[in-house]
Amino acid sequence: MPAIANITAIGLEHHLGETRAYGMARGLTSVRNATLIVLETDGGITGVGEAWGPCAMVAAALDVLRPYFLNRDIYDHNQIATYFYSQRYHLGQQNTLTSCLGGIDIAIHDVIGKHTNVPMYKLLGGLNERRVPVYASDGYFAVHPKHKLVDQLKAFRDQGFNGVKIKIGRGPENDEERVATARRALGSEIKLMVDVNGNYTTDIALLSIRRIASYDIHFYEEPLPPTDYNGYAALRPRSSIPIATGEALYTAHDFKRFMDISGADIWQPDLTLCGGLSVAREISTLAKLAHTRLSPHVWGGAVGLAAALHFTSAQSPWPHTDNVPYPVQLEYDQGENALRDEIIKTPIRCIDGHLTVPSGPGLGIELDWDAIEKYRVN
Repeated sequence: MPAIANITAIGLEHHLGETRAYGMARGLTSVRNATLIVLETDGGITGVGEAWGPCAMVAAALDVLRPYFLNRDIYDHNQIATYFYSQRYHLGQQNTLTSCLGGIDIAIHDVIGKHTNVPMYKLLGGLNERRVPVYASDGYFAVHPKHKLVDQLKAFRDQGFNGVKIKIGRGPENDEERVATARRALGSEIKLMVDVNGNYTTDIALLSIRRIASYDIHFYEEPLPPTDYNGYAALRPRSSIPIATGEALYTAHDFKRFMDISGADIWQPDLTLCGGLSVAREISTLAKLAHTRLSPHVWGGAVGLAAALHFTSAQSPWPHTDNVPYPVQLEYDQGENALRDEIIKTPIRCIDGHLTVPSGPGLGIELDWDAIEKYRVN
């Protein structure tokens, strides 16, 4: 069996310039970053993953993790991760170590797919949807004139998206203004989602929800900070809009807390942060047990998007069969980001509101090393 010979981290940054900065209620950014995890076996197979966070932090985490993986059989990856968490339990799990483990996990699945000559979705239980429905994630707060909300949303409508998410969270009155503008631009047929990015307390979130509920909101994302479990437990039964959260939760343990408190209607694990595909499958099982919908979060580079696409394509529509009211939708970030659009030879493009899962072995993508060198940072 292939053994792990080396693991390296490659940091990538796309600098937008201050005039093209965009973001959320907590603030704007003029830099998009991603960290690739490249894993090589003794047999010459190379796999790639992606880890959430600045490269300096991920690289430091990799220095801690690498000795646990070197010279080990790639098929032992779950045993290795469990042993690490058990031995180094003082380090906790809500940190970059878990993100780095996720990047390693994705890279290992890429290697296993190449070693067995099957697409990654086959390793995750098989294909449910070849064409995965996605929603356009944009409507950012921004400084550049071209970022006009109405023009953006009309473009998404014309491109065939059946769902769009916008940023809110600067106060209930501003929320209503943005939502009213968005609903007018989209019309009544397209699903509208909103994202606070955890910028509210429970009382303010309730005020916001009451002001925008009449605009037919599909879900209200991250109203509160990620681990405000008491707040979510109090908010969800009082909200007339489904509550979504999960992009900043680590491992299945965090999602188990939400299952215990019935704190959200929709879970949004990010594979590059929560611990990779292995952990995402655990979260998926918990979601089925809790009869909770999934809608994976993606806000990074092309590798993370490809992994999330394989994961989503393998999700069964439990408890539904042929008549699925709301299929599992994947987030498709529309912000300017060369790390999503340029670092693989065949970028993943949306057609009529769907992404087609790659069919080649492993992730089914080919890295563009010239583009990677263009955006590489030390």
